[in-house]
Amino acid sequence: MANPVPPRDRTDQPWRSEGAPPPQPPKRKMPGGWGGLILTALVVYLLANIVLSFFNEGDGPTISYTEFDKQVAAGNVTKIYSKGDAIQGQLKNKQPVPDGEGDYTKFTTQRPAFADDDLWAQLAKQNVTVTAEPVVQERSFLSNLLISLAPMLLLVLLWIFIARRMSSGMGGAGGMLGRKAPPKPVELEAGAKRTTFADVAGIDEVEGELNDVVDFLKNPQAYRDMGARMPRGVLLAGPPGTGKTLLARAVAGEAGVPFFSASASEFIEMIVGVGASRVRELFAEARKVAPAIIFIDEIDTIGRARGGGSGMGGHDEREQTLNQILTEMDGFTGSEGVIVLAATNRADVLDPALTRPGRFDRIVHVNPPDRGGREAILRIHTRDIPLAKGVDLEHVARTTPGMTGAELANLANEAALLAVKRDQKAVTQSDLSDALEKVQLGAERPLVMPEEERRRTAYHESGHALLGMLQPGADPVRKITIVPRGRALGVTLSTPDADRYAYTEEYLRGRIIGALGGMAAEHVVFGVVTTGAESDLEQVTGIARGMVGRWGMSEIVGRLTAIPSDAQQAYGLSAAPATLDAVDAEMRRIVDECYESAVRQLREHRPQLDALAAALLANETLEEDAAYRAAGVIRAGKEG
Repeated sequence: MANPVPPRDRTDQPWRSEGAPPPQPPKRKMPGGWGGLILTALVVYLLANIVLSFFNEGDGPTISYTEFDKQVAAGNVTKIYSKGDAIQGQLKNKQPVPDGEGDYTKFTTQRPAFADDDLWAQLAKQNVTVTAEPVVQERSFLSNLLISLAPMLLLVLLWIFIARRMSSGMGGAGGMLGRKAPPKPVELEAGAKRTTFADVAGIDEVEGELNDVVDFLKNPQAYRDMGARMPRGVLLAGPPGTGKTLLARAVAGEAGVPFFSASASEFIEMIVGVGASRVRELFAEARKVAPAIIFIDEIDTIGRARGGGSGMGGHDEREQTLNQILTEMDGFTGSEGVIVLAATNRADVLDPALTRPGRFDRIVHVNPPDRGGREAILRIHTRDIPLAKGVDLEHVARTTPGMTGAELANLANEAALLAVKRDQKAVTQSDLSDALEKVQLGAERPLVMPEEERRRTAYHESGHALLGMLQPGADPVRKITIVPRGRALGVTLSTPDADRYAYTEEYLRGRIIGALGGMAAEHVVFGVVTTGAESDLEQVTGIARGMVGRWGMSEIVGRLTAIPSDAQQAYGLSAAPATLDAVDAEMRRIVDECYESAVRQLREHRPQLDALAAALLANETLEEDAAYRAAGVIRAGKEG
């Protein structure tokens, strides 16, 4: 089995990569530069000094010598310190500041030179202590410097922390929240093998188309010497599960070049401009390691035709992302060696600017595999699964028409799971058959039905099966069961012997008659119609609508397409009301004719219907041979 692409390692990196060398980490720059940091530090230093000045006690208020003498006389001074005529002191009790606000205990004053009072005598009388050290201890210059620098240091640390978070990819809004570091490619595990064309089967014609891309990536100089230009983009279009992503990885693995894989929806964010920024970054990374391949999955998410909607919100972001992809692809030259592969299930809705020559020059349709392709795919997906002797993968491939590679891989895995549950050492043919039933018909339900309900279900399924056996050219009946599976109370499985690519009107009418067989059997035997025919009627409506409105199988409507194949488009936008009325009338006519034919045939073959229903009631499940034998019908053209 092929190794999956490793997950991405960053939330803002919408792609995954394999085979790309790790890039050199860029030198980190301080946002705003060191000049901005120094300027901010100076501003913070000045603000810190201003703030600290408000909290610094200093020497207290300066009071008049008269106020000082008054406090000494009142015995309110506890100690003083004098240096020259300057006096510092401290009061015993707080006093209001003269001609000011607040109270003070420490103070400074100046003794006039002409004062002839006996200050020392008064101080001694009041027991005032004259100290040898200043009353107010001022902080040193170093202490003031450290205190003032503390806020600035905190700011610098915060600045560096934010800068590192931004540089490591926290800012994701296209540069609005900071610079993102370039993506670090995620490598495969050591010894893991890259996907090649050996891991792809069933779509050989597509491999031939993509071999040109592989050869160009391996030998670009030969193409340049010839003056040839390789397609800049290859669009892989096809139903889900047909292997488009696997093919893209196989091209990169076969050529031995780096492979960048992304889903288109991962480029889109609510903030406008993020998608375009991510596209630029992805293409820049691919150019660094060219030759390389960029694979964009589900490109119709952002590549739909422009011009609709109001151009607001996510719609505008989608268009900007698409415009950036168009610009990047149109800017390529053949010497760059970067090729864009894209996958979509809806190539019809893509913008014409995206599929024009010079961008996606080549459109490769990836269809479900044929019988030989299904067998090859089964062999690939069972390489690591031990198979018992006698397992016939060709028979499994013959009974799985229309299944894609993903569905066949799931079938093989379901068979392996069943073998483990049954304590087996290898997967048997029975395991594959039971897994196919589970995939096609649904899991069995442990539902106990009343006998009357069980009998009605047996006739319902017998009606489907008998009409399928009687219609010329109809798909053979493979299995009938009245064991409840999924939402159905019973199932009739019919598959063709060979793949069909075109259908005749007779075959489609036979499909309608067979689908109406259940309702017709209930009507013939019980005279009632139940809700069990709901899914049958949905199938009938789809076939009849296609016959009349799309495939020109009605003389009244004519050879035209009155109903679009796109189910999302309203019918009224595709044809005139009179034409749609004619389509409706013709659909009813065809279905009514088929229902009458179903009722008539069941009445004519009532004994065979009863015999088949009785065998079904007795056995609950009838395989192909047992079903034909119970109905007494000889199957024509049975393959060995």
